[in-house]
Amino acid sequence: MVNGLAYRILGRDADVDDLVQDSFLEALRGLDRLDNPQAFASWLGSIVVRTAGKRLRRRSLLNRLGLRRSAPIDTDTVISHDASPHVHAELSRIYSCLDDMHHEARLAIVLHRVEGMSLPEAAEKMGISLSTIKRRITSAERLLTAAAPKEGP
Repeated sequence: MVNGLAYRILGRDADVDDLVQDSFLEALRGLDRLDNPQAFASWLGSIVVRTAGKRLRRRSLLNRLGLRRSAPIDTDTVISHDASPHVHAELSRIYSCLDDMHHEARLAIVLHRVEGMSLPEAAEKMGISLSTIKRRITSAERLLTAAAPKEGP
């Protein structure tokens, strides 16, 4: 679960393994804060999302400083071969735009559109309000709409 979520957020990236390890380390450090053991998977997923957010923020800064180059996400490794053509096209469109998105919008759109979480679930995973996640989704949707191929006459 942790590896899959990290992979879908970051794409095929050397950072995925580091994100997984950092998430488990953070979980181990905060295990005493887990009130309900039945909520372990959800709690751990929230840690992965927050840790991914930190990693994406750092990555964005390094890109702006010219110290790191973005590598395009290979959608064939992220999208299931069993996905319908419509789903494959939609996920390809989302993943082709992720590097152009602000890291917060990226997390929101991946949780909502790729992971299939409801807005309240995604907001909870990110530790933000429902209105904030709606703004981030709207921001990501604008970029996706702008990148969509135009159907002409």
